[in-house]
Amino acid sequence: MPKLRTVALIAGAALLTRRALRRRVQASPLWPMPALDPPLSGRPRSRALRLLLTAHETVADGVVQLRLEGAELPRWTPGAHLDLVLPSGLVRQYSLCGDPEDTSSYTIATRLVEDGRGGSREVHERLAEGTELEVRGPRNRFPLVEAESYVFVVGGIGVTPVLPMLRALPDGAAWRLLYCGRTRASMPFVEEVRKLAGDRLTLVAEDEDGRPDLDALLAGVAPGTAVYCCGPEGLMEAVAERVPTGAALHLERFAPRAPAAGNTAFEVELRRSGRTVSVPGDSTVLAAVRRELPGTVYSCEQGFCGTCRQRVLEGEVEHRDELLTDAERADSMLICVSRARSERLVLDL
Repeated sequence: MPKLRTVALIAGAALLTRRALRRRVQASPLWPMPALDPPLSGRPRSRALRLLLTAHETVADGVVQLRLEGAELPRWTPGAHLDLVLPSGLVRQYSLCGDPEDTSSYTIATRLVEDGRGGSREVHERLAEGTELEVRGPRNRFPLVEAESYVFVVGGIGVTPVLPMLRALPDGAAWRLLYCGRTRASMPFVEEVRKLAGDRLTLVAEDEDGRPDLDALLAGVAPGTAVYCCGPEGLMEAVAERVPTGAALHLERFAPRAPAAGNTAFEVELRRSGRTVSVPGDSTVLAAVRRELPGTVYSCEQGFCGTCRQRVLEGEVEHRDELLTDAERADSMLICVSRARSERLVLDL
């Protein structure tokens, strides 16, 4: 009888262990590694996808559209973008401009920047149909919000994130669109925009019509209006200066932006290199580090691709990125945008 009781106890313990293991595996597919804590700030890193480039076509002067195909792709919402990892290793961000309900492909478009950093030239001149590319995302830093009315101001390739928004606006919504560009031939998707907007569209090609009248467009904007702007930096600054109090301004940037005025200077010790660099208020940690270590890798310079992430050994960081979670921010930073709260940082470089 005691032997029977022992066997029963062992069998019961084994059953409980199997159930506990099953629950553990369900909670974390990577068991026996612990389940990751959910991020409290920043954004969780998107898993990489391998997609096939099935279309590479010119849609305006200096603008190509890419179709990337896969299976059961993550859904996205208007305003979302992808990180595109180019064969060279460069990472660039492009707005999705196709159909959010299409889970078999993503559509993006990009303008050739003659004096850029090389990413757009690689997309235009070196990518070919049949190439497999890595993408990360989608992520959305420019979502379409509910509002009493809308004003959209786009310049050139800045129309790409707005196209899906126009398609998604509810029937009866009050909205206007100013679409401007240097030349009519350089403005992509003009005909589709015309069909979507009708008489709500003001189309301005500077070579034909002169510069757009932002004062006339924005002077009468009512409180509660959502104003969306994407385009060249000068256009976005001009719109920001004119948006009346009570309206909500939404901007989308993908070009590196100069550090904000009023930043304080600080020092960064590069522990493994045995060097110390000064970071002026009008510069970035990345720029200061690359003066000493030119091989330091980087890409987007906007704080959302993660290429320039470095480990922080000492000091307090003012995080300005769009990527790292709270756990990651405890001991690392993206040196293209983040700065020091203390007078000194120590990096594992």
